[in-house]
Amino acid sequence: MTDARQALGELGERVAAAWLRRDGWLILGRRFRNGHRDLDLIVERDGMVAFVEVKARRDARFIDPANAVGWRKRRELTRSAQVWIDRHGSPRQSYRFDVVVVVVEGERIRVRHLADAFPMHDAG
Repeated sequence: MTDARQALGELGERVAAAWLRRDGWLILGRRFRNGHRDLDLIVERDGMVAFVEVKARRDARFIDPANAVGWRKRRELTRSAQVWIDRHGSPRQSYRFDVVVVVVEGERIRVRHLADAFPMHDAG
């Protein structure tokens, strides 16, 4: 990953985390690693744990969060989420996948959050 792209990704994750915190979510983890895969953010609110994939972009095309994560990535996220649940989960918690798209256009930043973007069994 290039330095500029990595910096954009890190900025996107920071913006997404701040946005989710303002929306009442507790950040449980960032960049949870499982082999070569990772979960960008793991957040919790009212017994719901969301595994959040963050997509950061610099162009004006505001991508649709529903189509931002392909089936291969969904499969990887599902596997990593299952490892996290096995290690840290609780029977009292529910789980879902969210996608947050962060678009940075100069000084303007737009955030779009899609809750329950895809089910765990929809990973191919």
